[in-house]
Amino acid sequence: MSQIALPLSHQGSSDPDRIVIGSANAAVIDALQKPDSWPYKTAILAGEERSGKSLLGKWFESSGMGDVIDGADAMDETELFHRWNRAQEDGRPLLLISDAEQWDIKLPDLRSRLGAALHLEITTPDDEMLASLIETIAIQRGLALGEGALTYLVPRAERSFAAIERLVETIDRLSLERKAPATQGIWRDALEAVQGPEQGRLL
Repeated sequence: MSQIALPLSHQGSSDPDRIVIGSANAAVIDALQKPDSWPYKTAILAGEERSGKSLLGKWFESSGMGDVIDGADAMDETELFHRWNRAQEDGRPLLLISDAEQWDIKLPDLRSRLGAALHLEITTPDDEMLASLIETIAIQRGLALGEGALTYLVPRAERSFAAIERLVETIDRLSLERKAPATQGIWRDALEAVQGPEQGRLL
């Protein structure tokens, strides 16, 4: 499983953000690298909470491939229409990131333009990507998960980017609170805390 290292770091940290590439986003990343092929050089990127949309937007913009409007679905539609027109005049690719499950555009001219754009979506991660996400988040937190963690956690974990982040955060918190390494008892309790009392006992 490969990753993209962003040229952007958290304040006070020397470690850059990383985007895990896998089943959920590989096609999106491939499309983002070919903005000249987008209809009207415009693409709309959607995906669930914490799926890495904003990180991909930062990577796209910092790579010099085009401009990005994050949270485009919450922007004033008239202003967004003007931004789309300017991008067309400048011949500059424009990536719009939407947090809406279904973006209901009221302005007819904007709706017709964005309807013709390339629509991209980050989907649900498979087991291989889930394992890489758990491992990457743990490394970023400085958390040693312990031997057998991925074998135990992957079949039980919710297939959600936000849930995986909460799970690793909870394992880290429980390990610190108990002053104990993250082993099966902590993995189980973290699963129960995040997903309910049955999860740690499954399989």
